[in-house]
Amino acid sequence: MYGSMRSLRKSTLFMSALLGGVIFSSCASVPSPSNQALPPSSADRAASINETASSVSQKAEAAPAPRTRAQLIKKASMTVIVNSVDKSIDSVSQIISKQRGDLIGLREQQPTNDSSRHTASIQLRVPQNLLEPTLEEFVKLGTVENRNITAEDVGDRLVDFQARLTNLRKTEANLQKIMDRAGSVRDVLNVAQELSNVRQSIEQIDAQLKNLQNQVAYSTITLNLEAAVSSTSPQRAVGSQIQETWNNSTHSFGAFTIGLLKLGIWLMVYSPYLLILAAAVYGFMRWRRTHSLHLTQTPESADSE
Repeated sequence: MYGSMRSLRKSTLFMSALLGGVIFSSCASVPSPSNQALPPSSADRAASINETASSVSQKAEAAPAPRTRAQLIKKASMTVIVNSVDKSIDSVSQIISKQRGDLIGLREQQPTNDSSRHTASIQLRVPQNLLEPTLEEFVKLGTVENRNITAEDVGDRLVDFQARLTNLRKTEANLQKIMDRAGSVRDVLNVAQELSNVRQSIEQIDAQLKNLQNQVAYSTITLNLEAAVSSTSPQRAVGSQIQETWNNSTHSFGAFTIGLLKLGIWLMVYSPYLLILAAAVYGFMRWRRTHSLHLTQTPESADSE
């Protein structure tokens, strides 16, 4: 009886130990729910924020900066062969007026010999947005021999001038405040000298800035016009020269005849005044002759007595 009870106790203990080991192993293998539910620490949050900021910064650096519109100084030159330089100059004047441009200079050269041609060089400026339309108008004048367009980007120079001008104006304002607070005459004179130098620099940079802006706003065109053939005609044939001489002589004879007829008409119209004048002269001459004769006879009569 006692032996069977002992065996039953041992079996119970063994089963309890076995169940406890199984339960312990199961608990050990299951992950702790507290570890999964723990919120991220502040260090983890800072690292995440840093990574996000770094990513955004990298994206911002990788993204290209918006490109500003180029500030270009455009210059064009064109040579056109025309039939008549004089008529083309008049047409160019009309085109300039139409395109709201300005004529800067005109140099015209007449032919000096048989081999030279009538040429003209015209310098003008037009608004930059009307450069191409103006050139297209010049193309219609004749045959284009050459055409050239150059452009220079001065955007960096404009930005530099504007920044320097802004800084100088700030310096001017600060110097003005210092001058207002200056006590001694020496300090006032020193500040006034510096202020004068700054204002002189402002004027120079402002003039350069306006000059660049004006060159950007208006494009310069150099237009060269050349006559298609020499305006001096070659030596003509003898018959042609004789014919021209005959025509000139007959024309001169006709003009001389007409001139005589006109003179006769003028004399006819003014004949009353001419007759009066002639009668006055004749009467004066006759009176003078009679008076001279009378004076001559008087001494002779005195001698005879």
